[in-house]
Amino acid sequence: MVRIEGEIVIDRPAAEVFDFVVDERNEPGYNPRIVAAEKLSPGPIGLGTRFRAESTAMRRPVGMTIEITAYERPRRFASLIRMSAADIQGTLTFDPGPAGTRMRWAWEVRLCGWYRLMTPLIARTGRRQEQATWASLKQFLEARRELVP
Repeated sequence: MVRIEGEIVIDRPAAEVFDFVVDERNEPGYNPRIVAAEKLSPGPIGLGTRFRAESTAMRRPVGMTIEITAYERPRRFASLIRMSAADIQGTLTFDPGPAGTRMRWAWEVRLCGWYRLMTPLIARTGRRQEQATWASLKQFLEARRELVP
């Protein structure tokens, strides 16, 4: 198992950051590795909402499903991501502060099959990728004054 944690401060209100991040359909706008995302569940986003997304890894498409497993707007949500190579459980928290929203993430990555042999590599690259993804989110949100729901 690999644990990936980090935090970043985004100069936007916590409710805005939460609402934007919890909607997986927004991720292709700030994460170049996610090429498509769709909501599978009817109704508003909340506990149990499911998404399907497609990322690229080594120039190959990788499908995944994402399910929201905890939903405490606007402070915290958790999700379970399932893909052929790994199951990822994670929690994101959103704490308001004078400089904006302190967003923290903590992921537990359980690699499947022969991918377990790549645990040290996944640990190193995963940490860098997460930091880059959330830095891109910060840049994206801070550059926009109005969010599209």
